[in-house]
Amino acid sequence: MKKKKSDKPVSEVPETENGRRKGRVVKRDIRWDRLDNTAHLFPVIAGESMSNVYRISVTLTELIDQKLLQEALDIVLPKFDGFNLRLRQGVFWYYFEENGKPAPRVRSETVFPCRFIHQNKNRSYMFRVTYYKYRINLEVFHVLTDGMGGISFLKELTYQYLRLAHPQLASQVGDSLSSDTSLNREDSFLKNYKRSHARGYQTKKAYLIRGEKLRPGEFGVMHGYMKIPELKKVCRSYDVSINEYLVGVFIWSVYTECIHGMASERPVRVAVPVNLRPYFNSITTKNFFVMVSAEFHPVKDVYTFEEVLGEVRESLRSQINREHLEELFSYNVSNEKLLIARAVPLFLKNIAMRYIYTTSALANTTTVTNIGNITVAEEYRPYVEMFHSFLAMSKGQHIKGNICSYGDTLVFSFSYDLVDPSVQRGFFRKVAADGIHVEVESNGVNYE
Repeated sequence: MKKKKSDKPVSEVPETENGRRKGRVVKRDIRWDRLDNTAHLFPVIAGESMSNVYRISVTLTELIDQKLLQEALDIVLPKFDGFNLRLRQGVFWYYFEENGKPAPRVRSETVFPCRFIHQNKNRSYMFRVTYYKYRINLEVFHVLTDGMGGISFLKELTYQYLRLAHPQLASQVGDSLSSDTSLNREDSFLKNYKRSHARGYQTKKAYLIRGEKLRPGEFGVMHGYMKIPELKKVCRSYDVSINEYLVGVFIWSVYTECIHGMASERPVRVAVPVNLRPYFNSITTKNFFVMVSAEFHPVKDVYTFEEVLGEVRESLRSQINREHLEELFSYNVSNEKLLIARAVPLFLKNIAMRYIYTTSALANTTTVTNIGNITVAEEYRPYVEMFHSFLAMSKGQHIKGNICSYGDTLVFSFSYDLVDPSVQRGFFRKVAADGIHVEVESNGVNYE
C-alpha cells in the first residue's frame, strides 16, 4: 500500500547514534498550534505605534552577567513549547509553528521598553530578554500569552540564571522546572465556552486623555511603591479591595486633573483585565482573561472621592463573577465558531477585527491591570528584590496602569507617552493624602 504524504510541515534532522551523526536524514513533523480566542486580535492590530507588547521584570540583589543570562535562556527556552514558537499566516487564520532556532540574543537595554517585536530581526521569536544593571526584563508579544504565562517564564529564567551564578543552588534544588510551573497549552476559552448571544463589552465612547505627546519613540515609566499593610488599612476604611481602591484613585485623578471636577459628556471608563484561571480551574499558559470596565460618569459638578469610589466598587463587583465572565468570553468564542466566519479569508477577517477593536478601544479611557502578588521559591528569595510590570500604549489610551506586588511591597506602575504627568501626580498625591507612604521613581522622560 502506498503511504499517504503528511500534510504537516516537516523538519530534516540528522539521525544520530552514540552522539555521532549518521548519513541518513530523519524527517519529523513540525509542531504547530492554534491561537487562542483573544490572541487572534493581536497580529491584526500590532505595529510600530501599537506594539501589544508588555514587560515583566525582576530586580536582583546583584549585577546581571550577560553571558550567564544568555546561557540560562538557552537552557530554559526548549522546555517552554509556548515560547518556542513563531507566528505564521494561513489563508483563514494566523497560527503558531515550532520555531526551533537558537534563542534570541540577550542584550543590554539601550532603548525605551515595549517596542514592537520584529520577528525577522529576533530569530522569529515573539519575546525578547534584556537586562540593565540588576534587572532582567522579559518583553512578550501578547499573542503568545498573558501576564500569568509571562511571569512563569521569567521566574524559571531567573531561577536558572541564579543556579548558574551560584552553583550551590543547583546542588541544593536541582536543575528541573519548579513543581508549580505549568506547561499546559489548552485553549481554556474553547474548553469553557457556552453558547451565548449576549454582548458584554462597552462600545459607547469614553472620555479620552489628550495632550502633547513625548518625542517619537519615547516611553514614560513611573513607579510608586507602597507598603501593603498601610494600603490594606486604608482600603478597609473605605470598604473596598486594593484593586478597587487603586482603580478608583486613578479615575479620581482623571476627574480632578483632566476634567477639573466638572460634568462631562462622556464617562471615565477603565478597562480591567480579569484572570479567568481561578474561576474555571485552569492552568493554561495561553491567554485566558477578559476585560470588565470600571465606570464613573460625572453628570454634576461636584463629587467626593467616596462617591467616585462607590461607583467603581459597584461596577466592578457586579461584573466580576463566574456567570458574567463566562458570558463575556463565550460571546467572543461564538463569533469565532460561526461557520461563515471560519470560511472568510484572513484579509477580510482582519478588516472586521480592526473595526471592532477601534470601537471597543475608544470605549475606555485607560487600562489598569493587576497581575497580583508574585512569589518565588524560598531558596531564591535572598537574591530577588522586586518585580515590575507595565503595558504598551494602545489606540486612544496614552496612559496605563499596572499593579504587582512582591513580599510586603506593592508597586503601581504608570506607562505613558504624554508630556504632562498631571494624572500620575494626582494619583500619588491622593494615595499620600490617605496616609499611605509612597516612594516614586521614573525613567525621567518628563525632566529632560
